Amino acid sequence: MLKALRKSLAILATLAVTAAAGQAGAETLINGAGATFPYPLYSKWFSEYAKIDPSVKFNYQSIGSGGGIKQITAQTVDFGASDKFLSDAELKAAPGKLLHIPTVMGAVVVTYNLPGAPKGLKLKAEDVADIFLGKISKWNDPRIADDNPGVKLPNSPIIVVHRSDGSGTTSIFTDFLSGVNQEWAKKVGKGASVKWPIGLGGKGNEGVAGQIKTTANSIGYVELAYAFENKLPYATLKNKSGSWVVPSIQTTSAAAAAAVKHMPADYRISLVNQPGKDAYPIVGFTWLLVYEKQKDAVKGKKLVEFLNWSLRNGQKMAAPLLYAPLPENVKKMVEKTIKTVK
Repeated sequence: MLKALRKSLAILATLAVTAAAGQAGAETLINGAGATFPYPLYSKWFSEYAKIDPSVKFNYQSIGSGGGIKQITAQTVDFGASDKFLSDAELKAAPGKLLHIPTVMGAVVVTYNLPGAPKGLKLKAEDVADIFLGKISKWNDPRIADDNPGVKLPNSPIIVVHRSDGSGTTSIFTDFLSGVNQEWAKKVGKGASVKWPIGLGGKGNEGVAGQIKTTANSIGYVELAYAFENKLPYATLKNKSGSWVVPSIQTTSAAAAAAVKHMPADYRISLVNQPGKDAYPIVGFTWLLVYEKQKDAVKGKKLVEFLNWSLRNGQKMAAPLLYAPLPENVKKMVEKTIKTVK
């Protein structure tokens, strides 16, 4: 369903922009690059915004958060997009003050292709880490079997699939693993790119989803919308409070509830492993990266108008595409931040 929707949105966006080019004289082209995590939603936004302001065309390259950070730092695009917040060193490397603009929140799911297995296979957080470390290597390992009584698990090797590119989704996932497994934290750690102990690589959320879909007995991680789009089952995880939680818009919002009460002014905050019985443990913000001082006044003005629209009107489009809208207190903060972009 989402796959068809994304194709339709791409066609509609192209038609809208083409029509606008014929009707309005000058066209403002705004280039962006980065995260694949929010791409289904951003496609929808760009398509809908073309109806509001046909003079603006968005060209977004869904190349991964790492690529988006590199391009906005090099100023080869007008905005970057990332599910990983920049470190102090990365911010210092930028030629101007870079702002993090939160857009929505999303869940990273542990998805699998296990013939005969039900949806919602139960996995403890520490067991997920040991699977990705290669310490749990068979599907019928007692640690998995004990949490799934009545499920017939095969004596088959677990094939791990991970991202091969610099990825904000990877940053969220490895942040989660580092928080639940000391061995993972020491040996692998967290980041947009890590040295994976085992597994096959896929480029982008779509690449990982595609690899899992075509590989029996595999397991990996993608943003919820990509699992849904590819009709892939995803695990029910045990959270920090000891509850089994299914990823959803509601459990994503529950994860953010505690954290956003203490939201830092620059929005650089992790939402993984949050307390609360309903909190899904692998959740993150996704951000647009924008220079406070714009090089091009016309583009800057148009970009600010779009950012305000995405905050006021775009949020209602998040839930149908399986993203959680921003909490009200965060929206009020972001509105003030957008006003500083000149």
